[in-house]
Amino acid sequence: MAWQGMAAEFLQVPAVTRAYTAACVLTTAAVLEILSPFQLYFNPHLVFQKFQVWRLFTNFLFFGPMGFSFFFNMLFVFRYCRMLEEGSFRGRTADFVFMFLFGGVLMILLGLLGSLFFLGQALMAMLVYVWSRRSPQVRVNFFGLLTFQAPFLPWAILGISLLLGNSILVDLLGIAVGHIYYFLEDVFPNQPGGKRLLLTPHFLKLLLDTPEEDPNYLPLPEERPGTHLPPPQQ
Repeated sequence: MAWQGMAAEFLQVPAVTRAYTAACVLTTAAVLEILSPFQLYFNPHLVFQKFQVWRLFTNFLFFGPMGFSFFFNMLFVFRYCRMLEEGSFRGRTADFVFMFLFGGVLMILLGLLGSLFFLGQALMAMLVYVWSRRSPQVRVNFFGLLTFQAPFLPWAILGISLLLGNSILVDLLGIAVGHIYYFLEDVFPNQPGGKRLLLTPHFLKLLLDTPEEDPNYLPLPEERPGTHLPPPQQ
């Protein structure tokens, strides 16, 4: 019964958060039994010359072996991905997916300069950064140790990575990409002469968003609430 309750609760999570979190957990579980990290990491030679295109995606799904670092990252991925999807991206699934795609492409291009092979932690840092900039007045309780305003959260996570002995280059990459997205989406359009440069492709909106109702549509009489057709005459 406990598993059924957890499954029911998980199904209440928004679709993008649910799909990405599940993919990360399943990928890590597969590495324990079936796959090797060498089959997942980003390698431009293998992608573009050996056509192992799955590496463009799998490098965002593996957060290392099961352990404190993995659960730490999964906690932040699930929490802040969900808060974004239920908050500023509510009803805008296509825009949310486009943010993932924009961030992923930019991270891969910039990651080439630093020879970064797994970028899931950078994607997590981007999600946290965008949420923190859109929630500047929220106070965050960081594991009961510190309380601070939301914009300081990405830097607190970077500090934890440093204490764990991880490379902070990945976190800095995620913060940088998150700032680029935030500037292009939230800051520049509101400047004099500014405009939105990140336009979600129309096909994504058709595929993922609920169609908007036409305000000029007049329903047929039988479709109107409380309207009943007269009984057929005998």
